[in-house]
Amino acid sequence: MKRIVIIGATSAIAMETAREFAKAGAALFLIARNQRRLDELAQDLTVRGASAAHTATFDALDIGSHERILEEAFHKLGEIDAALIAHGELPDQGQCQRSVSRSQETITINLVSPIAFCTWLANYFEKRKVGNITVITSVAGDRGRQSNYLYGTSKGGLAIFLQGLRNRLTPAGVTVTTVKPGFVDTPMTTHLPKGPLFASAETVGRRIHKAMLRGEAVVYTPFFWRFIMLIIQHIPEFVFRKMKL
Repeated sequence: MKRIVIIGATSAIAMETAREFAKAGAALFLIARNQRRLDELAQDLTVRGASAAHTATFDALDIGSHERILEEAFHKLGEIDAALIAHGELPDQGQCQRSVSRSQETITINLVSPIAFCTWLANYFEKRKVGNITVITSVAGDRGRQSNYLYGTSKGGLAIFLQGLRNRLTPAGVTVTTVKPGFVDTPMTTHLPKGPLFASAETVGRRIHKAMLRGEAVVYTPFFWRFIMLIIQHIPEFVFRKMKL
């Protein structure tokens, strides 16, 4: 993989994944909200060995602009070998409960926007008969919990979409990788108390890089979250609804 598009490139996890690709001399097209942070990241990746580091800003709520941005990436890179979709938000559940518009905003950022990007990328890679689409979801999407069910809904819906997309694209030789991180120590989780289940962004980023190269299907990171969520998924509903999770 030598030509990579990263959407949400300035997120902590995406930055670590980009650094792994930069070490291998990849050409990168970085997409995020803040141009200053993009410029800093592009400079850092160039120093680390990236053959190119192009940038573009985007608004996740402006769905109509997504195709244009990807077309710009295509023109800058010539072709695209893989794409990592890493943008999203962890909203305040209480705000979402009180506000339909806030709930809608979360669903648009975390679900509708990634689907829009995936749709363009899927059609592109399907024609080429090769490529990888990797999307960061969350273990929160494996079961709805009262503490973050809007966030979980967006991530769970995205995981189901990716499952269907993977089923569609496998015959064309295109891999779709669903990444389900557990707790990761990033700016998004600074308000949460840290514990032994937290992983570093560097650890998760390296795991994503490896999964993209391998074309893995579903990746829980760190690995033990697969077993934690298996247990949570099998708690009977009449018990689960009484739990404070």
